[in-house]
Amino acid sequence: MTDRRSIIVTGCSSGIGAWCARALASDGWRVFATVRRVEDLGPLESDGIEAFLMDYTKPDTISSLVEQVLARTGGRLDALFNNGAYGQAGAVEDLPVEALRLQLETNVIGWHDLTRQVIPAMRAQGHGRIVQCSSILGIVPYRWRGAYNASKFALEGLTLTMRMELAGSGIEVSLIEPGPITSRFTANAVAYVERFIDIKGSVHAKEYERQMRRLKGESGPARGKLGPDAVYAALKRALTERKPKPHYIVTQPAKQGAILKKLLPAALFYRIIGRLG
Repeated sequence: MTDRRSIIVTGCSSGIGAWCARALASDGWRVFATVRRVEDLGPLESDGIEAFLMDYTKPDTISSLVEQVLARTGGRLDALFNNGAYGQAGAVEDLPVEALRLQLETNVIGWHDLTRQVIPAMRAQGHGRIVQCSSILGIVPYRWRGAYNASKFALEGLTLTMRMELAGSGIEVSLIEPGPITSRFTANAVAYVERFIDIKGSVHAKEYERQMRRLKGESGPARGKLGPDAVYAALKRALTERKPKPHYIVTQPAKQGAILKKLLPAALFYRIIGRLG
């Protein structure tokens, strides 16, 4: 087991993380997968994956994860795939400060904490791959997703800066920017809307009714939605290509959005994007 390439994959209870953890294991990687709930450990362990409890909002669990993984590998780690996240929906004016704080703590600060803690091991061995599962919403903003947009825009800036600073170290850094992917992501978003947003008291109450139907899947499937295997294809490239790209955009809607942002005048682009959602 010790000669296999090793990787930490976060957010593995379902969706992208669960798929990628199992696919990596099938491809010969030694996978250290993280989940937030005890009941999610068993299914991963039964598939031969070493699973750990970790919560991005709890620094002690991050430190514990890194300590345990490095103890098992003799201080080495080939790759990190930061993936665990959620999307806080809601108009910006309706976002309580605590909702925005939790979104950034989970989607940005915790990722930064974990990444910083594995970089010394990668530097010591002279190589490593860091792959961040961002989103097309880190490039193209979307109405009613201000908190999530903010977290992914922040992640993009932080990651691209780190990529430049690690140049020449042997540590390669990439971003994967998916569009719509089949997962529990939208279902989980419903819980956070209900927790933090005063729907009935908002001037956007009617819009929230439509948005909630969409999040619950009552408006039909999203256009261009792909399975998590599409993200794994990009992850595999980021982990194995000799010169990995800074950006891997996944799904046709995401690629179209990125191209339009480059080609159209800003005012026209944001007017068009503002009509979506």
